Amino acid sequence: MEPNVANLGQKKEPYNKLIIAVSIVIPVVVAVLFKVRVQGYDLSFLPPIYASINGLTAVLLVSAVRAIKGGNRTLHERLMKACMILSAAFLVMYVLYHMTSDPTPYGGDGALKYVYFFILITHILLSIAVIPLVLFSYTRAWRGDYARHKKLAKITFPIWLYVAVTGVVVYLMISPYYTH
Repeated sequence: MEPNVANLGQKKEPYNKLIIAVSIVIPVVVAVLFKVRVQGYDLSFLPPIYASINGLTAVLLVSAVRAIKGGNRTLHERLMKACMILSAAFLVMYVLYHMTSDPTPYGGDGALKYVYFFILITHILLSIAVIPLVLFSYTRAWRGDYARHKKLAKITFPIWLYVAVTGVVVYLMISPYYTH
């Protein structure tokens, strides 16, 4: 009797459906919450905090790669868990800020405006794409499938790093236009 190839894939990756669902639900919920306006709260202090979280995430991502290349798996694991926690904290603060504040239009002009929008659009699109990449990379490592983890992490790392760094850049470019 031949094994069912479809079932083998599910046994090997039992979290696939959950990761895919979470990867769809998060951007949809964020988009829906962007339409919600909660009055009476001043969370204008959050953007520099969540921009700093992005910067710290970038530093920790680079540190985690250096740790694993240096053979320190324990440090690598701790740094990656910290990156995931920081990213979740960023997301919560980002949504809270945008639910309680009016949108801030970019006020620059000329070529810089096009640079800003290019960075912003790629940041947003890649921040959506990185969700399943991070979750699949993490679960592969967690399950001890280090060969597949490493292969996927080589794709995940530069995208996640780009999202973290461009989060800081977007904040720095738009911060002069915030109204408090």
